[in-house]
Amino acid sequence: MKSLTFTAVLAVLGLIVLMSGCNNYNRFVGMEEDVENAWSKVQSAYQRRADLIPNLVNTVKGVANFEQETLTKVVEARSKATSVNIDPSNITPEALQNFQQAQGQVSSALSRLLVTVERYPDLKANQSFLELQSQLEGTENRIKVERDRFNDTATAYNKTVRRFPASFFASIFGFSQKAQFEAEAGADQAPEVNFN
Repeated sequence: MKSLTFTAVLAVLGLIVLMSGCNNYNRFVGMEEDVENAWSKVQSAYQRRADLIPNLVNTVKGVANFEQETLTKVVEARSKATSVNIDPSNITPEALQNFQQAQGQVSSALSRLLVTVERYPDLKANQSFLELQSQLEGTENRIKVERDRFNDTATAYNKTVRRFPASFFASIFGFSQKAQFEAEAGADQAPEVNFN
């Protein structure tokens, strides 16, 4: 009789553990899909920027004597950035850092381009250029919003896979933390503004 009761208790405990494992697994899968979806939105925002760059470069090329080196750097940075891809199911800190560096080079090259444009009054008055510049600024805002949403989604996922008892099941099923966007080195320093 005792062995039958003990067996029944073990069976109930086993069923509870199994159900808990299934529930946790399904929650991890759903949350991982949310992280991958948020990542695809980040990539979409960056792709929009990459798609705008050729139009911007072609518009700027139309202005006589524009610095070719500046345009070349923008095109090269875009090319490098679009070649860096991350598998959304395996977002590692190293891969994300490489992605951020490539995108940072695009941002830097675009900033130099827009500063250089200030020397060309005809270009600053060109309606196509102004429209592209406005779209680019809007896209940069979209990128920031999507990066923040990605970090929020990854944080929720990371909290779940790290909390007990879910962490036990996460390790069994192979779910691990996702990397997040971080500020670039030196971003905590205020930029120096000099009007001289």
